[in-house]
Amino acid sequence: MVDINSSASSPLFTLSLCLFIPLFFVIFHFLSNSRSRAKSTPCPQSYPIIGNLPGLLRNSYRFHDWVADMLSQTPSSTIQVRTFLGLSHGICTANPTNIDHLLHSNFPNYIKGSRFRHFLTELLGDGIFNVNGHLWTLQRKIASHEFNTKSLKHFISEAVRSEISDRLIPYLSAACDENRVIELQDILQRFTFDNICHVAFGVNPACLTSDNMYQNLPSSNFVKAFDDAVDISSSRFLSPLPLIWKLKRFFNIGSEKRYKEAIKVINHYAMEIIRSKEQEQEQAEDSKETLKDQDLLSRFMFSSLNVAFQDEEHKRKFLRDIVISFILAGRDTTSTALTWFFWLISGHPRCARLIQTELASVPEKDRGIFSYEELKKLHYLHAALTESMRLFPPVPINSKATVHDDVLPDGTRVRKGWFSDYSAYAMGRMDKVWGDNCREFIPERICLGKEMAYVQMKSIAATVLYEFDIVAVDGGASAEKMMNPPYMLSLSQDEGWVACEAEEEVINQPNLSSCGLTSRK
Repeated sequence: MVDINSSASSPLFTLSLCLFIPLFFVIFHFLSNSRSRAKSTPCPQSYPIIGNLPGLLRNSYRFHDWVADMLSQTPSSTIQVRTFLGLSHGICTANPTNIDHLLHSNFPNYIKGSRFRHFLTELLGDGIFNVNGHLWTLQRKIASHEFNTKSLKHFISEAVRSEISDRLIPYLSAACDENRVIELQDILQRFTFDNICHVAFGVNPACLTSDNMYQNLPSSNFVKAFDDAVDISSSRFLSPLPLIWKLKRFFNIGSEKRYKEAIKVINHYAMEIIRSKEQEQEQAEDSKETLKDQDLLSRFMFSSLNVAFQDEEHKRKFLRDIVISFILAGRDTTSTALTWFFWLISGHPRCARLIQTELASVPEKDRGIFSYEELKKLHYLHAALTESMRLFPPVPINSKATVHDDVLPDGTRVRKGWFSDYSAYAMGRMDKVWGDNCREFIPERICLGKEMAYVQMKSIAATVLYEFDIVAVDGGASAEKMMNPPYMLSLSQDEGWVACEAEEEVINQPNLSSCGLTSRK
């Protein structure tokens, strides 16, 4: 028989008890914190070691809807994210209060980190969308000033109007006359690329022209190189194992070899334009004339840049980075928004009729070209574009790097070095915000937008819908398609000054095959 009392008084038992009690409390505290963390900020579809990788691979074709589904099932619309082998850790939110915290209340704590500079340094260099601190503040200040000048607004407005009347409408009219089915998304991408290059460089690459003519243009190599660079940057961003593309870059093989070649073409094209503008400036100074170039490059060149440059080549490189950043910002966002808009309108004939009734109230137009003042009066069209971007924001998800430990308004803890993502796509599908009909296209929901982006989109949408009926080959948006919309992932930049920041994002380009046109005349 064992004497319990004697055992309890033994030195060994006493030592064991002294060790066990603190260990018990440590384990209890850890489990309590784990339960608390899991309760406040869940990490769905996550597994030891491999993190969220299985869910990402299973849902890569519907990435944004997968994220929206997970966020909608959490109490505060916020989740934790764990990557493969724990290489990085972060959160993703669609909580409006959290997003305001990231972009406004505690804006300095959420920056572009090394994660994105690794992806985009070759393409964007020290442009506004790839830097922090003084360089970002400097470019932001100059750009903010220029975008608010009447002269730039007029320049952009005239550039859009001339591009629509001289290229877009003739191209669509020819397709309509020939009863051709066209790739509307491709047409809009070419249109917006021409337009943004005109605004940024003062040079129009003439992408929106016949394919035979385009192949012989000097700018065709630049456009192809730019497309390749953006596509490969996207594949870098979406790679579950960054080591793969880094090894390809180190050995200069495969896609990374093509990327290097594309960057060389982009640099050559941009530098040639910069040097030609420098020569124009020198000639103007010699003849005591004043240049009246209104493009962004000219404005930045002749602004008082508060930067210490090593030499002229260093300054040219800086200017190149600024302009390429703005081209990337305007390249896909507008065309993506418009493609989704036409797809939604094609599936909602009632909304199409209401827009066309509103357009008919405007005096007879020459090829449907609307003035800035006339566009401001197209309220239902504005509402329809806004509702389209609620459901399909051109920049559906954005990512920041956390500088210091922080606590979001919903109680989520964010650690130093974590990424902090916010999903506009998911926020636009939250029934807590928009009600049970959150996935329905209802233009009667009206909110404010960004003035210059709306001018371009309303100009195109009004002109096209005034002249043509758009018929999506897949029938356009329907209740069934809205539950699983067709898109593919790509990379872009947010050009929005409202958030006081612009950042690298993954965009959801519509994966819409084609559409038909019928003339309304």
